Amino acid sequence: MSTILERLSINTELVQAVLVNFLREEIHKVGFQRAVIGLSGGIDSAVSCALAAQALGPQNVLAVLMPYRTSSPASEGDARAVAEAFGVTVRKIEITPMVEPYLQANLDLSNVRRGNVMARTRMIVLYDQSEAFKGLVVGTSNKTELLLGYGTLFGDMASALNPIGDLYKTQIRQLARALGVPAAVIDKPPTADLWAGQTDETELGVTYELADQILYMLVDERQPEDSVIAAGFNPAVVRGLNARIRGFQFKRALPLIAKVSGRTIGADFLYTRDWGR
Repeated sequence: MSTILERLSINTELVQAVLVNFLREEIHKVGFQRAVIGLSGGIDSAVSCALAAQALGPQNVLAVLMPYRTSSPASEGDARAVAEAFGVTVRKIEITPMVEPYLQANLDLSNVRRGNVMARTRMIVLYDQSEAFKGLVVGTSNKTELLLGYGTLFGDMASALNPIGDLYKTQIRQLARALGVPAAVIDKPPTADLWAGQTDETELGVTYELADQILYMLVDERQPEDSVIAAGFNPAVVRGLNARIRGFQFKRALPLIAKVSGRTIGADFLYTRDWGR
């Protein structure tokens, strides 16, 4: 019987080919040739950037750097290293002048609320750049984050299409090495860089490596909680992660439309994404 980490292993060459083709086909079929990506200096956006550059050509990918005044300068350095590695164009747009008036008018905001304001401001910038560059916004949320609801709705979770949303963080690391993402980006602690010292794993209370094993058993293998616990995982951690999967389902769905007609968008009025093209 293979270990769970072994079962999380991917054929990086095959996955890379599938995701490059996915991006090229899905962007072209709706009439676009270009892509826009928010490049943070982290591993997820680096992988999405590398895939988009392969799919569309580096000249057709715009990487947007959007630091806030407290963002780590090292993150910008890592983002620029990724852009240079894959040959894409960089544009830096500071979000501080956009964010600061709201934060100064609401001094009681928690770190989570401040982070949400920054994430949604960055998405305003990205979608404006999407119109200016005539490229679709490519997503950078991985499967672990999406399952655990660890992202901002209509913020960093927003995109036109997402090539890495079916890959756990453990698998993103495997693919990043195969794509040639700089080692410094792969090896550093994952962080949204929303405030000094913030890391994803501290906020989640569990490492990605542990979370991915439990999520893989619960979601991909459809094993019940009791089976996952019997495999040796901490019962409180298993139950906590499973509760997050169920509790954040609403963040993974499109806005629900109340049905009052015979053909309701999302319920009866259903067509493929490229319908009419």
